[in-house]
Amino acid sequence: MPIMKWLMYLILAVAVGGSWLLFSNKGKEMDSLRQEIIKIEEAGDPDGVLAQKETELGSIEGERTFSGILLTFLSAGLAGILFVVYLLPFFAQRVTHAVYDSAEMVEKDVMHDARSLLAQGDYHGAIEAFKEAAKLEPLNRLPWVEIAKIYKDNLEDPHAAVETVRYALESQAWEINDAAYFLFRLAELYDEVLEDRASAVAIMQQVVEQFPRTRHSANANTKLHEWGADQELAAQPAPLNPTPPPMGSTRYELPPADDDGAGRSA
Repeated sequence: MPIMKWLMYLILAVAVGGSWLLFSNKGKEMDSLRQEIIKIEEAGDPDGVLAQKETELGSIEGERTFSGILLTFLSAGLAGILFVVYLLPFFAQRVTHAVYDSAEMVEKDVMHDARSLLAQGDYHGAIEAFKEAAKLEPLNRLPWVEIAKIYKDNLEDPHAAVETVRYALESQAWEINDAAYFLFRLAELYDEVLEDRASAVAIMQQVVEQFPRTRHSANANTKLHEWGADQELAAQPAPLNPTPPPMGSTRYELPPADDDGAGRSA
């Protein structure tokens, strides 16, 4: 991947240089031809070549205009790639430091390298870097969220996205907000990507049961109502004074893992 990346940069840089050379040469040709036309006009055009020279000048001017447009397009492309891949992550990190660090020694953003690899299109490298970030900050859900998103959107592997969320959910004693977030994302993947509404309904029911009288339970009930799957829950008696169980003792009754996707997120 790095070789292909630098080869692409080299090809684009050569194209920019070639366009600039063409643009410059056409400008020199136009200047030379204008001088020639001036001399012919001063001599009274004895050979009758003035019209031909003016036509030739117009043709060269059109070619120079085209080369100028091409040069602008290629230069903008090269500058845009360099800005997104190198300058934007650098400035983003500097702004983050300026906001959060009070001019003291700053701690490196653990996901900086992963985001940089993602911006370069190195999706597998970004996944590994996000996993390293998750090891450094085990209670930060964002690395797992980014990995699942890469699998779903960039690598078009929804089964791996599901396995990533499942692994993340079951690997830590998450805070309630984080656990609920993972369960909602998992239900979303089952319903919208894998078209498995039954599994999505089971996960939403679990949210209602494990996080009663919370906004997560209310949101899950709303989703179940949208799916027309809330009658079964409505028929069940609500427990007295329910409280969410400690996250460390929570067991998630998730749908069976897909053998084709198993192990890719661990």
